[in-house]
Amino acid sequence: MWVSVALNSFGGPIGQIAVMHRLLVEERQWFSERRFLHSLNYCMLLPGPEAQQLATYLGWTLHGTRGGLVAGVLFILPGFVAILALSVLYAGFGDTAWVEAVFYGIKPAVIAIVAGALVRISSRALQNRLMYGVAAAAFVSIFFFDIPFPVIILVAGLLGHLGGRLNLRPFDLDTGQLVEGTGQAPARVSDAAPARPRIARTLKTAAIGLLLWLTPVAILILWTGRDSIWSQQGLFFSNAAVVTFGGAYAVLAYIAQQAVEAYQWLLPGEMVDGLGMAETTPGPLIQVVQFVGFMGAYRADLGIDPMLAGVLGALLTTWVTFVPCFLWIFLGAPYIERLRGNRPINAALSTITAAVVGVMLNLAVWFALHVVFGTVDELRHGLGLRLYRPELATFDIAAAVLALAGLYAVFRLKWSVTRTLAASALAGFTAHLLIVG
Repeated sequence: MWVSVALNSFGGPIGQIAVMHRLLVEERQWFSERRFLHSLNYCMLLPGPEAQQLATYLGWTLHGTRGGLVAGVLFILPGFVAILALSVLYAGFGDTAWVEAVFYGIKPAVIAIVAGALVRISSRALQNRLMYGVAAAAFVSIFFFDIPFPVIILVAGLLGHLGGRLNLRPFDLDTGQLVEGTGQAPARVSDAAPARPRIARTLKTAAIGLLLWLTPVAILILWTGRDSIWSQQGLFFSNAAVVTFGGAYAVLAYIAQQAVEAYQWLLPGEMVDGLGMAETTPGPLIQVVQFVGFMGAYRADLGIDPMLAGVLGALLTTWVTFVPCFLWIFLGAPYIERLRGNRPINAALSTITAAVVGVMLNLAVWFALHVVFGTVDELRHGLGLRLYRPELATFDIAAAVLALAGLYAVFRLKWSVTRTLAASALAGFTAHLLIVG
């Protein structure tokens, strides 16, 4: 099941969340809307890739720590293998044009998949005018004024918590009730209150997680010195795992700037190529860190075969990026589950969900603009206003047609994610051959 989720997870976090919602809530009916959105709300508060953390959380909910490990690892594995292979080809041959041809049609299809997810999630999460207002305010704040994502989530959470404490009706939401009466079978995971988490288990989890995360970094520093490429990568990406809030695109912007300008592991154009790999392969967008680690170690004079050095760099950056993600879930999930019956907390999380819908709409619009137009300029005006201006001359007719076809397939024909992606990929590959030659 989790392999299927991973193989269909294209288009960044919003597309991946859409796939999980469709497969786990709508088709398999393993989770109610309440449980899915409750889990998503927590993962959106964490640093790092929210989609991978959501997969880990849901796997943990089903089968405990083992389930979380299986779900989280399988979510990463297909993308890791794909990007590692592409990194080797890129370093050896310096050309990934064929990858662009193969995946040309996937991005337009993701627009349709994301649109379908937004419609489904918003219909359940936005239950009254206030929640619609919260979603709209979140969209305007981040899209037009570039308000940091953590600030938006913090304000939404405080607003919801206050409304819950005051017992205001618009904040008294229960998304789980929306599934009732629709003919769906009960969710596989019970909504009953869980057992109280144990402090001893929490401390044990923290100790094991920190040892797994930081021991390899400490060994590398002692073995190769603090100034070696592997030590730098281990420290930098460990730090990034803690401080990078705000979703995948905010994280990647920070990593790109540091990798290109500060450490000079990559050239600016190479970072764009790496992002293209991550966007057109399954798995989380943050998986591009392994391309950064590969190329940095590949070019360093480490006294071993460059390809082997690159592979070790990719493994290191992947390890220190994702081990903390498992740690955050295994530490926090038992307590977050325990708080499901708390009215102010539920109100806060429901309001955060509404804000997340607005943030997801922002990512969907941003993604659609950059798929349909080759160049999109960012303009700044007074009072912090930000506008996106696409260059009309770069309008991609084929991509637009594929996007419209994808929307028709998702909303009218009710095609599955896999079928939509496969058909669009084949059509996009053909169109790319005809256009580029």
